Amino acid sequence: MPFDFKKEYKDLYFPKTEPCIVMVPTMNFIAVKGKGDPNEENGEYSKAIEVLYALSYTLKFSPKNNYYIEGYFDYVVPPLEGFWWIPGLQGMDYNRKDLLHWLAVIRLPDFVKPEDLDWAKGVVESKKKLDCAKAGFLTFEEGVCVQVMHIGAFDDEPKTIDKMHAYIDDIGYVLDFSDTRMHHEIYLSDIRKVKVEKWKTVIRHPIKRK
Repeated sequence: MPFDFKKEYKDLYFPKTEPCIVMVPTMNFIAVKGKGDPNEENGEYSKAIEVLYALSYTLKFSPKNNYYIEGYFDYVVPPLEGFWWIPGLQGMDYNRKDLLHWLAVIRLPDFVKPEDLDWAKGVVESKKKLDCAKAGFLTFEEGVCVQVMHIGAFDDEPKTIDKMHAYIDDIGYVLDFSDTRMHHEIYLSDIRKVKVEKWKTVIRHPIKRK
């Protein structure tokens, strides 16, 4: 059976609908940075997602392209994730999506190195004619966070976030947003196939002790 990060690390990918504290370890990602409304049709965000998935699946199927990565094992491509921020603002403003900056990412197995991603970019640019110039290798340690499973539309997230923030206040933590610690979402549902009221999104915020 292919290795499935979601099943092996359930504490990171399947929190309950009540908030909890989690220590997020260092991980490697393919990352594309951009800005603007993610709902814009054929916009910068949708193009970034296309590139991320193309690179992720090229790496997953690298043996079929006669490219052999040391330590390779078969795996399920992890879910799409996003770090979101508005410069000068702590957290999110769901009413000003045009001001959003984002870092769209997909997790990589530890055996994938920067040179392997460079190989995948060459393949995708050659075979799929996609511009991969903005895609890069990111190593990121998120640290101590509060997280919760949000079920429903993205625009309904503020209610879930309020509950999450009330929880950390009760147990002696405060938010710890910075240039490197941001609003984080992990998308577990295929929104093309799942009804909006059943969408599952992990929401994660960085915190520290009061």
